[in-house]
Amino acid sequence: MFSEALRRTQSAAAALNERREAVRDMRREKALVPASSIAGRALVTVIAIMTFLAALTSGAAILIADASSAWQSQVAREMTIQIRPTVGRDIEADAEKAAGIARKAPGVAAVRPYTKAESEALLQPWLGGNLDLSELPVPRLVVISLEPGASLNVTALGRALSEAVPGSSLDDHQHWLERLAVMAKTVVVVAALIFALVLVAMILAVAFATRGAMAGNREIIEVLHFVGAADDYISRQFQRHFFQLGLRGGAIGGGAAILAFYVASTLAAWTRATPGGDQVEAMFGSFSLGRNVYVAILAITAGIAIVTGLVSRIIVFRHLRDLS
Repeated sequence: MFSEALRRTQSAAAALNERREAVRDMRREKALVPASSIAGRALVTVIAIMTFLAALTSGAAILIADASSAWQSQVAREMTIQIRPTVGRDIEADAEKAAGIARKAPGVAAVRPYTKAESEALLQPWLGGNLDLSELPVPRLVVISLEPGASLNVTALGRALSEAVPGSSLDDHQHWLERLAVMAKTVVVVAALIFALVLVAMILAVAFATRGAMAGNREIIEVLHFVGAADDYISRQFQRHFFQLGLRGGAIGGGAAILAFYVASTLAAWTRATPGGDQVEAMFGSFSLGRNVYVAILAITAGIAIVTGLVSRIIVFRHLRDLS
């Protein structure tokens, strides 16, 4: 009797264990889309590369736009008086006279006449340092610095200079400001086009990956659809899966872009004391990441993950609608 009861208890325990194992297997197989696969890892790599390119393009555009804004602000606060040598006149006296006229103009903060040696030094990058410039008619420059927010009457000052100092001309750098503005807008437009191309390529990659996942689980999807499973449930499984892939790839690509900017900033700091490093910093800034660059990279990462999930959801919905 006791052995019979023990045998029944053991049989019941074994049956219970089999049911528990079956439930565990069902839970493990519950995911409609495999959590990890070769195609999924390849898609993560593609998304990481696309995110890196998009973040790099956007960050570079922001840095160049900020540098261009700094250039325009600096150039707009300065004007230059150029005095050409005239026969029978003392160019040194003319330079001092022009500087005195500029100092009296309202809105002028400082006036600095360049010496002959300083004027000749400005030509050395183009003519070389071994050329004797003493015999050349090198113009003399007078740099005018404006007060912040001040508006100078350029026409009146230019007329006063031309009357008092023959051969002088006033340059308000308006031509350079226009060229800088055009360059900054061009860089932004090119960056936007590159970003759009990267986004289109990523959407196509996600679309192909979604169709591949649907083809691999076609029988399961059709059975679930015909037995009454909601289209929202099926598409949500794909959306969650591809959103996670997009978030993982976006985080990798965004982190790589931040690392690239950090390396560029470090290299720029090392070469800051050299002539080449000073020129690069003057043209493109210090490559340091500001808050706007971090926000842009994080927004790109999150946006790519959201777009990845939405694209897969839309494709699955269209497929289920065709089945109906």
